Amino acid sequence: MLTVRPSIDPAITAIAPQFRALSIVVEAAPIANAAIGQEALTAACLAVSPETPAWAEAHLAAWSEVFKSFGAKPKRTPCSAEALRKRVLRDGTMPAIDPVVDLYNAISIKYAIPVGGENIAAYKGEPRLTVAEGTELFDTVKEGEVVDESVDHGEVIWRDDKGVTCRRWNWRQGVRTRLDSTASQMWFILESLPAMPEEALYAAGDELIEGLQRMMPGAKIEKQLLSIA
Repeated sequence: MLTVRPSIDPAITAIAPQFRALSIVVEAAPIANAAIGQEALTAACLAVSPETPAWAEAHLAAWSEVFKSFGAKPKRTPCSAEALRKRVLRDGTMPAIDPVVDLYNAISIKYAIPVGGENIAAYKGEPRLTVAEGTELFDTVKEGEVVDESVDHGEVIWRDDKGVTCRRWNWRQGVRTRLDSTASQMWFILESLPAMPEEALYAAGDELIEGLQRMMPGAKIEKQLLSIA
């Protein structure tokens, strides 16, 4: 079984001391039921509301405070879950992108939790959550071209040995490690703060795993709880 060992910099303690996350590692199998992702996304979009789940508003507000604490502006660059839910609440729907991406976006929308999906085969070394020095490079797309940009000093980032894989904790993913359904090795990270009950975190992870197993029967999947402690 593929092994991924994400780490959390102790410096994160000062920013979000009770941060916890589920790490889910997948050795993919051929996709047999591609419609699973779009079906989950459609259902999540139809069911979403500001009041559901009951702790959604408090959880997203907690993420906004965390973003402010390291200098980000959550109204301009919100956490990924808030951005997705705002879009669906405004438009009533979200277009399908890719079976796997649709599935983990559905989990993010339904549970008001940031969910990242990464092509772990593209990583150089292990994923780590840390505080940027300001010299690290992040690959993104501008005017149709892939370009490198520097991140801000003090910004919380996910990175590997080569560079930044996600800016502002979970705001924007990079190009190099971007995930789609053609990847053979996948890594998902579901990130929560105390406003989200721990049992809800596990429920979100279990629903993602169940959807992946239905989509690609035979996939090998393992999960692990991560915390600063």
